[in-house]
Amino acid sequence: MKVPRRFCSDGNAAMPFSPADGRNMEKISLKADYTFKELFAHEKVRKQFLSDVLGIPLEQIKSVRLANPFLRKTFRRQKQGIMDIALVLNDNTKIDIEMQVYRQKHYTQRKLYYLARMYTDDLVVGEKYRKLHRCISISLVDFELLSDTEEYHSVYRLRNETGRELTDLWEIHIIELGKNLTGSRVDDWIRLFNATSQEEIDQIAEQNGRMGYVAEVVRQMGLIRTIRWFYDGYWRAKRDRWDEDEYVRDEGIAIGEARGRAEGKADYILQLLNTLGEVPADLTERIRSERDTEILDRWHLSAARADSIVQFREKENL
Repeated sequence: MKVPRRFCSDGNAAMPFSPADGRNMEKISLKADYTFKELFAHEKVRKQFLSDVLGIPLEQIKSVRLANPFLRKTFRRQKQGIMDIALVLNDNTKIDIEMQVYRQKHYTQRKLYYLARMYTDDLVVGEKYRKLHRCISISLVDFELLSDTEEYHSVYRLRNETGRELTDLWEIHIIELGKNLTGSRVDDWIRLFNATSQEEIDQIAEQNGRMGYVAEVVRQMGLIRTIRWFYDGYWRAKRDRWDEDEYVRDEGIAIGEARGRAEGKADYILQLLNTLGEVPADLTERIRSERDTEILDRWHLSAARADSIVQFREKENL
């Protein structure tokens, strides 16, 4: 296998890298909203992913352009739809790619709603139905959504009771990240999204050369502490808004919003400090007992910038 090369902003190749370069890199997650979208900002990544998931030969995918993720509202009270990644292939096929980390009670209904909106979004008064294009929904879910199958990749189309297909204009892919791998080309993408370090991603690229560019893109995304602070905080904030998630409410988890936010902030402060070494018990207790979110925000930024736990304690007088 050829060693993947770094690419500069002008598209020229830079010095090759060794997989060992990333071994000391801090833990990362491509499941987070920020990093997931940043990864798919690269067209070569989009092409490779769609080729592997949809079974389309790579050379047949001429272009995969990013589209507006906001589904158009045709009347004032219509529910707004926002897709994670909206794509359009060179044959005008529309594709929605979504990463869902937390379980949602009505996830299937939501995906059908998005698919229906994608299908009808471009048709205006007076236009013919032949202008409607094929629509594909791809969901990467970090929980078990389909309990009736052991397969991690399930594909659904419109068929009758004997299995005869009516049309391929609607297609839904469900990829469950926690199920056993089967040896298909999608395996490497599941390993990629489950990876927690650059070293793991480099190993995937070593084992399969077609993932080399993807691994280099992750490296070039610059997942340093301050960026990790950004997306960790984003997901913590989403999780702490308990009333957004009906499934969590149904499970009976009810906690004060202010306390939940403070506890969430304390958690990711400690996560950052844990990357610097073992956090003393007294420091852990002090951070967890703080309820002032402004103080916690300051500590969070301090922890992201600190080179050691001692430096953090000295700066914050802890």
